[in-house]
Amino acid sequence: MVHAVALENWQRLHRFCSRCGERTVIAAAGHIRRCPACGAEHYPRTDPAVIMLVTDEEDRALLGRQVHWPEGRFSTLAGFVEPGESIEQSVIREVYEEAGVTVGEVEYVASQPWPFPYSLMLGFTARATSSEVSVDGEEIQEARWFSREDLRAAFESGEVLPPYGISIASRLIELWYGKPLPKPGPPA
Repeated sequence: MVHAVALENWQRLHRFCSRCGERTVIAAAGHIRRCPACGAEHYPRTDPAVIMLVTDEEDRALLGRQVHWPEGRFSTLAGFVEPGESIEQSVIREVYEEAGVTVGEVEYVASQPWPFPYSLMLGFTARATSSEVSVDGEEIQEARWFSREDLRAAFESGEVLPPYGISIASRLIELWYGKPLPKPGPPA
């Protein structure tokens, strides 16, 4: 399903040659677009993005809420890898940019294709070396440290809505939390 959604999005948005501007044609069962005018071949792109569960020395998890999310929806921090940057450097930079928290140790956990827009989510755990939170206010509206008990109570009261179960964010939080997260309700 993820493969089909990613290809459909790419096909819909990349109908013209980026070299000469001519309309391209589909080839290789939709995995290539060829330009009949200049001969260029265009392939679907996959942008690397990092997603991380950050913990502090008290083993609390740092979760944030994006500006466009409904009130109470919290998840892990994430962002795209920039040109010339290692994935570990990206984790460190994104956490600092979004939450003002510095990170030391970074450990790879797993990956997940994510076709919104064309991403390969690279999942990490990271250890904070500072705990003062200062959100950027542009991407992240709010970020907080949660102990397991704080998070359980926030889920039970409805104060915090968990990420959707199909996301790697959910799996990263569950790794730390020690059990499955409650199922979120329908989007608001």
